[in-house]
Formats: sequence, C-alpha cells, structure tokens
Amino acid sequence: MNLSSEITNWIKIRVEQAQTKGVVVGLSGGLDSACVAILSKAALGSNALGLILPCQSNTEDEKLARLVAENIGLKTERIVLDPIYDKLCESLPCAGRNVSANLKPRLRMISLYYFASKLNYLVVGSGNKSELIVGYFTKYGDGGVDILPLGGLLKTEVRELAKELGVPDEIIKRTPSAGLWEGQTDELELGLSYEDLDKAISALETGNTQNFSSPEVLDKVKELIRLSEHKRSSIPIFEKNRK
Repeated sequence: MNLSSEITNWIKIRVEQAQTKGVVVGLSGGLDSACVAILSKAALGSNALGLILPCQSNTEDEKLARLVAENIGLKTERIVLDPIYDKLCESLPCAGRNVSANLKPRLRMISLYYFASKLNYLVVGSGNKSELIVGYFTKYGDGGVDILPLGGLLKTEVRELAKELGVPDEIIKRTPSAGLWEGQTDELELGLSYEDLDKAISALETGNTQNFSSPEVLDKVKELIRLSEHKRSSIPIFEKNRK
C-alpha cells in the first residue's frame, strides 16, 4: 500500500471511530490544503466538504482552491469573512499586525466547526510535522482540528506526496504562505527554509547532530520547539489535594 492509500484508509478509520459521517476541510489554495482535500475526497467521496473562506485574502488563493475542488469533484461552500473580521478589528483595542492577523485562522476555524457540527463531520487539519514541531500554527485557529492526516510528514515529504496525488504544479511551486497579510511567507516568518528546517528536525530526532552543517540553524530550531511547547501540550489542569 502506498503512502496516499495509507492516509486515505486512516481518514476513513478515524471517521468511523468517531461515529461521524464525513469531513470538512478548509481550502486555502496552498499545498498542504490541496493534499488534504484530495485525500479526504478519496476517503469519503460525497461526504467530504471543502470550505473556501476568504478573509482579506489574495484572489489567487480562491482561484487555486477552486481549481483543486473542480479537479476532484469536491463539494464546496464559500463563506466571506471580511465583514466579520473588519467588525472585530474595529471593536477590539489596537494591537500588532500578528495579533490581528491571527483572528483570520480563528474565524475560519469557527466556520469549519459550524459546518462540522451541522453535518456531524470531523474537521480535518492541514498542518504538517515541520510546522507542528516548531509551533508554526495559530493556537485554536488552524491548530484547532480533529484529525491531522499530514501531521506525521515533514514539509518536504508533503511536496513529494503532492506529486503522487497530482496536485497542480502551480500549487506545488507556489511560495508557502499562511495568507495572513500581503507579502507574508512561511519561510520569512520562520526565519529559515523548509529544507533547512526539515534537515534540522531529522537530525534532532535521530540524534545525529554532531555533523550538522549549521549549528546556528539547529539552535534556532531547538529554541522554536522550546518556545512552542505550550501549543502541543494538553491544557494544564490544577489538581486539588484531596487528602
């Protein structure tokens, strides 16, 4: 069984175990989202739904999201979040660009869970291992999902999977971006390329760090992992002493 078949089967099993009827996935026009959409459609057919959720988004995002959906015959719904986002920004105190931008993935997650609750579906996330390990996701935004089919794959591995799945070249070659603001890219925010990040993660996991080409990159990745631990950990709960 090849990798795509393994993941497809895994999605089916998770839906069955949860006693739900299908899955809903956010279509962003990005590589990870495209892979998850294709895998979800292969796993559940008409019980997979794609949501297109523009929120002051680049028009290219929606164009590519629709391209993927049309190529695989995925049902879609489009909900424009601009008015809600604008109203929230007007109502809340002024904050930095990152703080305001993080409202976007949180609004999208509200929308995904609305449809998931309505249809008795699971929300499928598109996060990959590279991003999860260093905390490159919005807590209770794109990080708030039910299952993560790509969570065990590094970004470079997702690119290879995308080729296997027939993701359009224009998506595979597109510069990765969360679309939080104009000109924003993942690698600029991370401060390193996905290739370097993945090599560092592999070195740390195998313990083979002595001959790593860039100690600075290794130290940076270690620090990102340390600072984002709260995003991956379960919520701390105070336990009352019952004695």
